Amino acid sequence: MDHFDVVVIGAGPGGYVAAIRAAQLGMSVCCVDAWQDEQGKPRLGGTCLNVGCIPSKALLESSEKYHEISQSLGEHGIVVEGVSLDLAKMQARKKTIVNQLTDGVAHLFRKNGISSLHGRASFVSIKNEMTTLKVTHEKNELLVQGDHVIIATGSMPRPLPVAAVDNHLILDSAGALSLHEVPGRLAIAGAGVIGLEMGSVWKRLGSEVTLIEAMPDFLPTADHQLSKEVFNVLTRDEGLQIQLDTRLEKVSRSGNQLQLLCEGKSAGVLEVDRLLVATGRMPCTEGLCLENVGLKSDMRGMIPVDDHCQTAVKSIWAIGDVVRGPMLAHKAEEEGVAVAEQIAGQKGHVSFENIPWVIYTSPEIAWAGKTEQILKDNGQAYRSGIFPLRANARAKSMGDTRGFIKILADQHTDQVLGVHIFGAQASELISEAVLAMEFGASSEDIARTVHAHPTLSEALREAALSVEKRSINY
Repeated sequence: MDHFDVVVIGAGPGGYVAAIRAAQLGMSVCCVDAWQDEQGKPRLGGTCLNVGCIPSKALLESSEKYHEISQSLGEHGIVVEGVSLDLAKMQARKKTIVNQLTDGVAHLFRKNGISSLHGRASFVSIKNEMTTLKVTHEKNELLVQGDHVIIATGSMPRPLPVAAVDNHLILDSAGALSLHEVPGRLAIAGAGVIGLEMGSVWKRLGSEVTLIEAMPDFLPTADHQLSKEVFNVLTRDEGLQIQLDTRLEKVSRSGNQLQLLCEGKSAGVLEVDRLLVATGRMPCTEGLCLENVGLKSDMRGMIPVDDHCQTAVKSIWAIGDVVRGPMLAHKAEEEGVAVAEQIAGQKGHVSFENIPWVIYTSPEIAWAGKTEQILKDNGQAYRSGIFPLRANARAKSMGDTRGFIKILADQHTDQVLGVHIFGAQASELISEAVLAMEFGASSEDIARTVHAHPTLSEALREAALSVEKRSINY
C-alpha cells in the first residue's frame, strides 16, 4: 500500500492547486480524480477546465466575435458580407483549448512529482491520524494511505425534478456547451451566472432565448443598482427574455419539441426546442464514505469545516465547492494553497471579504466587497461614487459605453468597502479594486493614483473621485 504525506481527492482548481503547492513545500502527494473525456481518457482539471469555466469562456469569446462581425462593425466603417457560422469548428476550438489546459495540469503534476491516480476515492478507515482510502476504477481497486487528506470533489448541477436531464432536449451546463446545432428556441431554468452566460452564447449565435427565474429579484446578491442596470441592458440591448417570479411546473415532450408549463408572474405554456437546467449546483460528497472516518455532510451536502478548512478530524481538510462560501474556482484555489501551507506548518489564509465575482455577459459584470443593501442592513454609514462609462474616452473608442463603476466607501474613514462594475472588461478591472481593498485603501488613495490615459481603468479613478463629489469628466 502506497503512503503519502498528502492525498488530494479531486483534481479541479482547488485540488490540483493544493497538490502542486503541497509538492512545492516538499511533501509527497497523490491526487485522485475520476474525470475522463468522451474517449475514456483521464482528464485533470475537474468541472472548471472540462465543462465549466474554460469551455464556456471559449464559446463566449467566439460567439461575441461572431456577433460583433455580423452586427456591430458597421459603425467602425467596416463592411463585412456573407458572414456564416461554422459551429463545428467553434466547438473544435473550444475542445482544443480544454485539452491544452488539462494536458498542462498533467505536465505540472509530472514536473512537481505528484502521483496521479484515476478513479473514485472513498474513505476506508483512520487510525492514529493515518487515513486509508480506496481508489476504484471500473473493476480495479487499490488502497492508499495519507497523513493528511484534502477533499476537493467540487460540485455538480442541481437537478430539477420536473425536468430530467438527457442532454438531448433537456440539457445541463455540460450539454449546453456541446450542442452541435443552434437551437431555434432555447429556454433556461435559472437566471444566475450559468444561465446568463449560456443564454448569451446561444443568443449571439441565433437562438431565441428565454430565462425562467423563480426568484422575484434579478441577481439578488449583486448590488441592486447594478442588477437593475444589468437587467435593462440584457433585455433591451442583448435581446434576452428574462421572466422573473416564474416557476417551471411541468415539462412535456412532443417529438423534438418541449412544452413548458410555467406558473407565477409569466404563467403560461412556452414551446421550445431545448431546455437548459441551470438552477444552481450542489456539493459532490456522495460516495466518499465520510462516516468511515467519523465525518458527515450537512443538510446541504456540504462538509463542515472551521475557518481554516479543517474538518472535525484534524488530519482531514475540505476546500472549494464542498464547503461554505461561494462556489468559485478562484476561491477553491486560494483555499487549496492555504491548506497546503497549513499542513506544512505555515500560516495559510484566505480573505473571504474581497473575493471577486464575475459574470461574462456582454457587457461583463464584476463586483467585490459589500453591496449597498448590505451596508444599509448593517446600519453602516457610507458614501458612494458612480462614474458612467459613456463619459470614458476609451469606452467611446471601443464603441461600448454601456454600464458604470460604483465605489462604496466608509463615511468616516473613507476605506473602500465595495466596488461594483458593469461594463467592458469588468473581469479585468475588478482586480485593481480587490487589491485596493486587501490593502485597506481609501477612495482617495485610488483617486490620487495616476491611471494611464486613455484606459477603462480611468473610470475606476473617476468613481473614486465621485465619492468626494469631485469627478473631473462627469
